[in-house]
Amino acid sequence: MYKITGKNTFEVAPDTNPAEGLLDGTYYNLDIEKIDSRTWHILKDHKSYYVQWVERSENGKTFTLKINGQLLELNAKDHYDLLLEQMGMSAANSAKATKLKAPMPGKVLDVMVQPGQTVAKGEGLLILEAMKMENMLKAEQDGTVKSVNVSVGDAVEKNNVLIDFE
Repeated sequence: MYKITGKNTFEVAPDTNPAEGLLDGTYYNLDIEKIDSRTWHILKDHKSYYVQWVERSENGKTFTLKINGQLLELNAKDHYDLLLEQMGMSAANSAKATKLKAPMPGKVLDVMVQPGQTVAKGEGLLILEAMKMENMLKAEQDGTVKSVNVSVGDAVEKNNVLIDFE
């Protein structure tokens, strides 16, 4: 079971076939057609949705989708995250990110931070152009920038370390 939070909160329990399962306790069955590696056409209850995967955080828990042209930032918690919450602990507190890595190959269009700068969770750090799309990479948590390892115009590969945090 997953708890997905965006504008609303949903509980999703997919079957072994993720196109079927329970959404807030109600059975769902999706017709999914993959258009390319980041885009799908989905039919649910005779309604059509074009879903594009825009970006995903390094920890894989926060992601941005474009659904029928509307950007939607979502946070996913699996049963382990929910169990830690019930116990008064947080997975986010147990593993502090010290690096921002490139989620995909691309070109650095803008760097919005400098060493020594304090950043807040969700604050824009840099803009990476990939597949002709601009992707804003944001801070996963509050922290201080230790070093910026790229400049505007640099080409980067997936998993290159872009920014180090203290």
